Amino acid sequence: MPQLRIVNETTPVNVSHDTYRRECRYTRGIHIPHEDFVDILDNMCHDTRLYFDFHNPGKKIEPGAYLNGHSSLGRSIANYYQNRKNMNVNGIYNGKDFYVKII
Repeated sequence: MPQLRIVNETTPVNVSHDTYRRECRYTRGIHIPHEDFVDILDNMCHDTRLYFDFHNPGKKIEPGAYLNGHSSLGRSIANYYQNRKNMNVNGIYNGKDFYVKII
């Protein structure tokens, strides 16, 4: 079963941002199991979900997908793992940008 991992990249990872019509470059990422991410999206508050959709318009949530992360998404991920899996996710909710890879 895939495990959550926080990754610090030596070479930036580019993720398309269709709203801004540019590539975003990230040196931090989180690789997260598909099932966990779907559960996170299904349970996040309406405003956070709207902001997620703004940064990832029309992107499919499927294994292999790269998504743009943001602070409130980081908070949702950290809360999910803390509350549902009794796991501390250090470093993802610190205000810095990151990418998400669905595994």
